Amino acid sequence: MLVSSVVTVVLCELGSRLVLNRVDYLSPTLVRDDILGIRVPPGSGGHDAWGFRNAKVPASAPIVTVGDSHTYGNCAKMNEAWPKVLGRLMTNDVYNLGMGGYGPNQYYYLLKTKAVTLKPATIVCGFYMGDDFDNAYRITYGLDYWSSLRRKDLGNVDPDIWEKDSTGTPTLQKRLRMWLSEHSVLYRLVVHGLLENAKAHYQIAHAPKLYDNVATLMVPDKQIEEAFLPKDVLRGLDQKQASVQEGMRLTFDLLAEMNAICASNHIRFVVAVIPTKETVFARYLEHNSRVSISNVVDSVIANERIARQELLNACDARKIAYVNLLPALEKASERGKLYTPGASDMHPGPNGYRVIAEEIARYLKATAPQMEAAR
Repeated sequence: MLVSSVVTVVLCELGSRLVLNRVDYLSPTLVRDDILGIRVPPGSGGHDAWGFRNAKVPASAPIVTVGDSHTYGNCAKMNEAWPKVLGRLMTNDVYNLGMGGYGPNQYYYLLKTKAVTLKPATIVCGFYMGDDFDNAYRITYGLDYWSSLRRKDLGNVDPDIWEKDSTGTPTLQKRLRMWLSEHSVLYRLVVHGLLENAKAHYQIAHAPKLYDNVATLMVPDKQIEEAFLPKDVLRGLDQKQASVQEGMRLTFDLLAEMNAICASNHIRFVVAVIPTKETVFARYLEHNSRVSISNVVDSVIANERIARQELLNACDARKIAYVNLLPALEKASERGKLYTPGASDMHPGPNGYRVIAEEIARYLKATAPQMEAAR
């Protein structure tokens, strides 16, 4: 029975690898990097030779994207992430330089060292309102490589956005789980697929009792059942915090540098402004006393509104092209499920990424004639 069980598991694993894409299931190894903070080694978890979520590194690519986990495509398969959907809509190959936890500093570095080498006509920067300002601050003031960008003495800053280093030695059980996550498609399919879906629905239904940092929204007639983590989001948007203000300054300067690099290489540069989940559902959440920790939710929405307007104003002042994705996501949220179910993840699901891709494609197609004229 033991031998039969082992053989069955091995055959199922081999079958899974033949049918499924490893990069959609395996957890990649993360290694420290003095410039990027972390990176994925070539080939780890099915990633390409540069360590990104693509089938391979091409000699050239008409469109290149840079961004964080919302561009990488967390909670969706590689071909469901918005860069790949955008490629199908534009009938062009898209190379995705998105990585979870990255921010404006990494976008800038990857754009000048990798994206331009692919000779693209367009580079799209997926900018997430939820934490990109905070990421710019923490990386600039936490890694020596970026010290030249500092303008203030804000003390010691921990750049470990990924919280990779944990205290103490992991237990044998945790080490086994980590090994399986990095090496077994079958394990990820069962534990992080089927079981996670069941867990997600339970979390939504019982979130107020299970967590003190989760807000939930139930609108039965609209078939809306959503959870939010506003306390985490507020940290990166609170306009009263010096770190957020500094992160915004850094972001605006880095976006201007990216735009200048693209202009000098005759590349179209577009910033895709991705809103938080709280703002997408603001019409139901704002000033709603029935929502738990509603005061924090209201603060997120109010502060993001200010930060987004400052970002758009900065882009206008620096002649940086952008597409504001909020209206499209607000409208689409009335028609179907956009986000990953559960109380512990705020990323879009396949439908949400599709909406993002469609709106970016619409913008690129609409502005293509004027861009060609400018050239």
